[in-house]
Amino acid sequence: QVQLVESGGGLVQPGGSLRLSCAASGFTFSSAHMSWVRQAPGKGLEWVSGIWSGADRTSYIDSVKGRFTISRDNAKNTLYLQMNSLKPADTAVYYCARGSTPLDYWGQGTQVTVSS
Repeated sequence: QVQLVESGGGLVQPGGSLRLSCAASGFTFSSAHMSWVRQAPGKGLEWVSGIWSGADRTSYIDSVKGRFTISRDNAKNTLYLQMNSLKPADTAVYYCARGSTPLDYWGQGTQVTVSS
């Protein structure tokens, strides 16, 4: 069965960095478009970034452009999100998901808290 397991979240000060990972199994990862989605406290889901199967194209929401980098290692079936210059507004549960529209499988999420 499809499994997506995120890791790498935590508490970080403003301006700090974190790298999220998402280990995928149960499907052909190298053929799948993958996305990161977040949910801030009390708010709805917000798509953050996406990467095409060949990793030759990426896309980002405007608020994270220049600070976040999505990448993938198809040999390791792993998706990454490098987050730099973190802001309190980035505080959220971050989910990796398969696909773009629709997002058909989701991980359990990892909490990212940006606070001094």
